[in-house]
Amino acid sequence: MDKHFKFTNAVIGLPLFFVLFLWFVYWLEIRFDFDFVENGIYPRTFSGLQGVIFSPFIHSDLNHLYNNSIPLLVLLAALQFFYSKLSFQVVCYGILFSGVLTWLIGRESYHIGASGLIYVLFAFIFFKGIMTKYYRLVALSLAVITMYGGMIWYVFPKVDEAISWEGHLAGLITGFALAVLYQTPEFKKVPKYEWEMPDYNPAEDKFMQRFDENGNFVNPPIIDPDEEIQSYYLSNFDVNYDIVDNEKNESKPES
Repeated sequence: MDKHFKFTNAVIGLPLFFVLFLWFVYWLEIRFDFDFVENGIYPRTFSGLQGVIFSPFIHSDLNHLYNNSIPLLVLLAALQFFYSKLSFQVVCYGILFSGVLTWLIGRESYHIGASGLIYVLFAFIFFKGIMTKYYRLVALSLAVITMYGGMIWYVFPKVDEAISWEGHLAGLITGFALAVLYQTPEFKKVPKYEWEMPDYNPAEDKFMQRFDENGNFVNPPIIDPDEEIQSYYLSNFDVNYDIVDNEKNESKPES
């Protein structure tokens, strides 16, 4: 398993607890005949601000709750496994900022449901994986867009009057913003070769110098032997050389 990812109880516990809490809230409504709809987001009113916190936990009917539960289980588990250090911040700030944005741009109606958070998770996981360029996270991004890419159609107006497209759009924008805001240096590729270094200069690379401007392999330039000796014996000390004719020495008689 990749050293960056570690399976813990939270991978199962976080999404399961969150979804069970949603079902518990809905059970309270049914059991005690509560109506929590008015605790949702009502745009541009002071009382409607309470929905920024409460709206993700309120659902209109069983079908609404069920449709949100499955994506939440999958996306929260993926978030906790692949981005465990950021999962708490993404969920909390995702609920807060997407709720505030919905309060600002939404229609004058009560906006409820966890779909805004689903769009936060979807956008964060997709865009963050692409930004990191880490192969496992890129694969996760592709898997998410394959499974839930059709959700993008529900951020546009008048797809369904009963659907809060404003909440979906707010979640998408928030998820993208969090993906840009939070850095993940642990997934940055560690350079192994000289050409991967940020200060790498191809002009100084001996191997790259063997190629011309057209990319053709060429022989190295011929070096003058005299220049080679001078450069090889470059020193701070003065060196004197005596050039001796070997042929004359061989013909000289011994004394």
